[in-house]
Amino acid sequence: MKKLLQVDFGFSGPFGDEMASQMLELAGSINHEPGMIWKIWTENEVSQLGGGLYLFEDEPSAQAYLKMHSARLKKMGISNIRGIIFDVNTRLSQINQAPLLD
Repeated sequence: MKKLLQVDFGFSGPFGDEMASQMLELAGSINHEPGMIWKIWTENEVSQLGGGLYLFEDEPSAQAYLKMHSARLKKMGISNIRGIIFDVNTRLSQINQAPLLD
């Protein structure tokens, strides 16, 4: 069963186009993570938050990525990392055009 990973953390920037320019290499590398289907990058400059939504093939892939990603963020000086793994209700999500790639 596919798993959705939601990650967020306190983040002081950069945001927007500057973030996109600085994170290009990281974004490309994420495509090679085992079991990863897609990622949506999230940011909120007003609330000083960064994060993402990820769709993984299975729970072990999502767990492994969360562990690795949390360690990477901590090395960058980021704390208060929250990662939650959800089951995906495919039937209902497809009604609402979710990009699940089934």
